[in-house]
Amino acid sequence: MLTLSPNNRVRPIRRRSAFTLIELLLVLVILAVLAAIVVQNFSGVSPDAKIKAAGTQISMFVGALGRYEVDNGAFPEDAQGLNALAQNPGLDNWKQYIPSIPADPWGHDYIYHRQGSHNPGGFDVYSMGPDGKDGTEDDIGNWPAPKK
Repeated sequence: MLTLSPNNRVRPIRRRSAFTLIELLLVLVILAVLAAIVVQNFSGVSPDAKIKAAGTQISMFVGALGRYEVDNGAFPEDAQGLNALAQNPGLDNWKQYIPSIPADPWGHDYIYHRQGSHNPGGFDVYSMGPDGKDGTEDDIGNWPAPKK
């Protein structure tokens, strides 16, 4: 918009082109809310999903151990552990049952015992769970979960 100055010259009216502090704060709040939603949804795996992932991996070990036992006549010794599923411990009938032994979802090794304490007639394969301590109630294994 143009106006006339006192000496009859046309000059443009200057408009403010900056944002107010309130507008900047409002934008920051909106961005913070959106970031919180994105971080919550994409930052990591929920605890329940990690527990289910550990259970799935344990089921994979149980199946591979069954095939190992059929081919070789017995389950691996404790000293061989789950590594006997990925690397030949010196057996003639051995096949590679799984490509590698992953860590549990919390970064710990899975535990294998040929003579199970939770499965007296079989073997135990388990994760120490979220707390990383062996023998606590959050251990996840190839035995039935306690009834609540």
